[in-house]
Amino acid sequence: MKALVAVKRVVDYNVKVRVKADKTGVDLANVKMAINPFCEIAVEEAVRLKEKGIVSEIVVVSIGPKEAQEQIRTAMALGADRGILVETGSEVQPLAIAKILKAICDQEQPQLVIVGKQAIDDDNNQTGQMLAALAGYGQGTFASVVKVEGGKAIVTREIDGGLQTVELNLPAVVTTDLRLNEPRYAALPNIMKAKKKPLDTKTPADYGVDVTPRVKTLKVEPPAERSAGIKVKTVEELVAKLKNEAKVI
Repeated sequence: MKALVAVKRVVDYNVKVRVKADKTGVDLANVKMAINPFCEIAVEEAVRLKEKGIVSEIVVVSIGPKEAQEQIRTAMALGADRGILVETGSEVQPLAIAKILKAICDQEQPQLVIVGKQAIDDDNNQTGQMLAALAGYGQGTFASVVKVEGGKAIVTREIDGGLQTVELNLPAVVTTDLRLNEPRYAALPNIMKAKKKPLDTKTPADYGVDVTPRVKTLKVEPPAERSAGIKVKTVEELVAKLKNEAKVI
């Protein structure tokens, strides 16, 4: 069985981002970049399935600038077998990403596609669902448990009311939630081996996909700074301030 995993290059989650002075976006100059945490969970799950003998090959895909090779190499160091970079300098939005991944699925014919449920930079939570719709695959989103047996994927999903378990015919798309697994750290020997693993570079045009953004960002602003809290002595004083000053009741 072949597994396809998509990874995104994002600002490291430990970095406190800064908005550009002209408010056109986030300042990425000299900022540490990393694999999107949900994508890292997707890589880890594919590697675990490979270690169980269920998956025979893991293909990792990233769509973005040339520097995204770093994230593909990291995924290879974690256990992926080969990589595909779809290089573009444009902002690529979920529908375009889903169309590119669908074209790659048509070529690679994976039985299982694992992607992060969302990216921590734009928080769209759309790519996996769009890919499943375009490809006609079953989908198990927000996965906290994934089992593959009998030619089917059994996915436990985290939903508002608790947990839901679905059975999917393969090929299928699974999007990962935080509690699916704990990603491993790449060992130094595997980092060195990853440099020799095959990595193909493509462009969106190779897949016949127009990546022109459909949504335009007008302005980016940092969140408003929170004012200091105050202490009150009685419930009556609290209610009075909520009613007269905060005006929330």
